[in-house]
Amino acid sequence: MSTIAENLKQVKGRIAAAAVRTGRDQAAISLVAVSKLKPSSMIREAFEAGQRAFGENYAQELRDKAGELADLDIEWHFIGHLQRNKAKYVAKVASMVESVDSPEIADALDARAKGPLPCLIEVNVGSEGSKSGVAPEGILELARHIEGLSNLDLRGLMVIPPFDIEPDESRRYFIRLREELGRLRESMPGLPLTELSMGMSHDFEAAIEEGATIVRVGTAIFGERPCAYLTSVI
Repeated sequence: MSTIAENLKQVKGRIAAAAVRTGRDQAAISLVAVSKLKPSSMIREAFEAGQRAFGENYAQELRDKAGELADLDIEWHFIGHLQRNKAKYVAKVASMVESVDSPEIADALDARAKGPLPCLIEVNVGSEGSKSGVAPEGILELARHIEGLSNLDLRGLMVIPPFDIEPDESRRYFIRLREELGRLRESMPGLPLTELSMGMSHDFEAAIEEGATIVRVGTAIFGERPCAYLTSVI
């Protein structure tokens, strides 16, 4: 068994254990393997080991990898900050955009999507100036804007807690996001708001325990990224 296959097996085992601890169904938790800055050959290896959903942070990298791996039935998630002029790359190939954080980005994706494109609102729960994401008090306004668009299908919320805190410290961000999703459901009962994307390599078990339906794991599957590019432990 390859290293990537073994890593995937271990991560899925940890997901299953976290689900059992909280009485949840493991099948209700999706694993997105974050492959940013990793070669297409490693994605292909993970696909051969059974992984189907992959996350990319950079629009042009997603475009290029989707082309290189067009023979595989990959579910691509875009999880990084998106610029309006690059929405065309993402809308064409993404199965889900997890990082919608403004009406302008929503409009750009809507104009370029080929059909209903599932998306999540990225929330800046910690109000960090260096982070993208809408402030919690702006979630409802953005959700209503997305609801009025023809080609975006809002499914829930996403968060990236501060990178320099311990896994248990991340819980308050996960709890806050879960609470925000509950409030959004009450305000917009007609939408299928079921998804909470939260948790990365160092804290995905805590995220599952707090209700995550999508976890984004990269380092624990593919190994460390080049130091020059490391800005997170996704």
